Amino acid sequence: MRLLFAGLATVDLVQRVERFPGPDEKVQSASVDVAAGGPAANAAVTAAALGATVTLVSAVGSHPLGNLVRADLAAHGVTLIDVAADSPEPPPVSAVTVLASTGERTIVSRNAGNRAVAAPAEGLPDADLTLVDGHHPALAMAAARSARRLLVDAGSWRPVFADIFPYAEVVACSGDFRHPAGAHEADSTATAGTDEAVAAAIRSTSSTDVVITHGPEPVRWFRAAGSTTAGTVAVPKVVAVDTAGAGDAFHGALAVALARGDLDLPAAIGYASRIAAIRVMHAGPRAWLSHLP
Repeated sequence: MRLLFAGLATVDLVQRVERFPGPDEKVQSASVDVAAGGPAANAAVTAAALGATVTLVSAVGSHPLGNLVRADLAAHGVTLIDVAADSPEPPPVSAVTVLASTGERTIVSRNAGNRAVAAPAEGLPDADLTLVDGHHPALAMAAARSARRLLVDAGSWRPVFADIFPYAEVVACSGDFRHPAGAHEADSTATAGTDEAVAAAIRSTSSTDVVITHGPEPVRWFRAAGSTTAGTVAVPKVVAVDTAGAGDAFHGALAVALARGDLDLPAAIGYASRIAAIRVMHAGPRAWLSHLP
């Protein structure tokens, strides 16, 4: 299967600590890892590790830090189309600190900032399924319009989602996602801020399935507009060692499961949840890939 991922690629500097530092305090880390990061990039690496043929379209540039991104993606079987290949700007850098005792993490990142990039002039490659994360809005919009099937990683609200959601087959949200429209007026059972409200708001303008993750708690799903079908999928209970990128791993695995076409939505969510569980069980941004089935 051929999968296309369009969105953010960063340099992730990941340090593991015994405790988070307080204000104006220094702590020594137990380990340091450097890898490509960002929602689309991490999801692409996951999908490639699961056997898909993967292309990532992103903005990396000619800055020396971009070599770290290119090398990591190539080492993990991801073909990169760099829409900012001649830009001297450094790629975004994310400082990730992971608490060793719980796997919780803090992240400081500027993401794409004000960087404006578009789709390549020659167009985007054909794919069985496309994932966009909403970063680089013009690129995300072009990918959505050209997609055969579209999965949207909606970690948090981005204005471009208002235009992208109508193209989506599945919108996968985090539990923190909030749609500015709130609950759809026609849905009297939805209370603002609830999963029902989020699903109703998304489906008020698009016919799409909605998936909402809640970390270690069950994933909730809502079928497309016109259907009342909804449900939950349990998440495997594991000891969390490193939660950084767990959501990205979920989205990459969900893309693979949907593209396979032989699983219904709950089964696809279950598959993605099992892959994400493997991610959180292992420290570091890439070591967990060797534990995939």
